[in-house]
Amino acid sequence: MIVVERTFTVGTTPESALAYLMDFGNTQEWDRAAQHTVRSGSGPLQPGATWRQACRILGITAELTWTLIEATGERLVFHGRNEGATCVDTVFVRPAPGGTEVTYRVELEMHGLAKLATPVMKIEFEKLGTESAAGLSQALNRLSAPAWRPSAIPPPAPA
Repeated sequence: MIVVERTFTVGTTPESALAYLMDFGNTQEWDRAAQHTVRSGSGPLQPGATWRQACRILGITAELTWTLIEATGERLVFHGRNEGATCVDTVFVRPAPGGTEVTYRVELEMHGLAKLATPVMKIEFEKLGTESAAGLSQALNRLSAPAWRPSAIPPPAPA
């Protein structure tokens, strides 16, 4: 099994971070491997919600079905699966000075012949983990950024 975990702090509130992270469709904004993520069905984002995601890793595209398994005030658990792998993404969101501490943990189990690729996938997932943490940090920090308004630009100084 491959386990990759990253912890970082962002400037948004825990509630905003959790709401953003609960929509697995947002992964395509910050995860380089996520090519396309579409929610299946509609209704509130709650346990049982599902998404179809196309991922591209090491030049190979795979589709997974993701299900939100658990959603509490500080923890989300997503379960992804296809014929070659099972993945569990667990996200912890905790208040921190100036914002929120986020821990994102990925557990990947390869199946069948794909299991032979585990050592190579471990190296790639470590790299993806670092890149994804940086991308997610930027996405979450944008949630707390004030909206740009033309009136926020001071007029030019008189000549």
